Amino acid sequence: MAERLITATGIEVTYGNRRRGGVKVLHGVDLHLDRGETIGIVGESGSGKTTLGRALIRLVDTSAGEIRFDGKDITHLGEEAMRPYRKRMQMIFQDPMASLNPRHSIRQILAGPLLFHGLAKSEAEADQRIAKMLDRVGLPSIVLQRNPHELSGGQRQRIGIARAALLEPEFVLADEIVSGLDVSTQAQVLNLLKDLCRDLGLAMAFISHDLSVIRAVCDRVYVMRQGRVEEAGDCATLFDDPQSAYTRELLDAIPLPEVDADWLKDPEVA
Repeated sequence: MAERLITATGIEVTYGNRRRGGVKVLHGVDLHLDRGETIGIVGESGSGKTTLGRALIRLVDTSAGEIRFDGKDITHLGEEAMRPYRKRMQMIFQDPMASLNPRHSIRQILAGPLLFHGLAKSEAEADQRIAKMLDRVGLPSIVLQRNPHELSGGQRQRIGIARAALLEPEFVLADEIVSGLDVSTQAQVLNLLKDLCRDLGLAMAFISHDLSVIRAVCDRVYVMRQGRVEEAGDCATLFDDPQSAYTRELLDAIPLPEVDADWLKDPEVA
């Protein structure tokens, strides 16, 4: 039986002052994630999927409910108490240019978190870890001397993945990370993520509006609507036989292409 890593119960998020008409974005959301599992979070724009993801890693405060990580209630931990958990849960952002410091070299961007969290005791050890990770994500060492704007979108996204994986997290939140990439580069990045999740035993929550991507990489899926979970279940079953009228409408609005189930293994794009 799989070991539970994250359990979210009755999660609510309200932006603004609740007593002065704040806007409630999440309405009592329940979600769970096992170690090594990949879940998809889908929904139309404004459904609350990104807010839910950020609440799971405590980048957004909840106004009600409970979040447990590895059995520990982290819902209201202060920043000091959260620090040991920060390297255990990482986020890969939609726009790598916005999340990579434009004034720093790629080496500085990758070495800084390793040294800050004590995973590397020296610059030399950090460089060794970085070299191995670059090889793993398929980037040449020359990129270490460059700044983010000197890399392609696909290369920047690989750096974002490398930065997250270097900290050896147990949970990774990936928010629309392939939406701005061409199909070939999407497949490369998704293959990379699948390999890392398998090899490192990572649990991942994958937020995307692209249902074909969710179907290709996720074990289970949560369908969000207006801040609530409309439907949840095994990925293949839910897409083949949706029980909610809203899910059916979503599938009709964004139809799944008729593609080979092993499209990510295509040698032309791998």
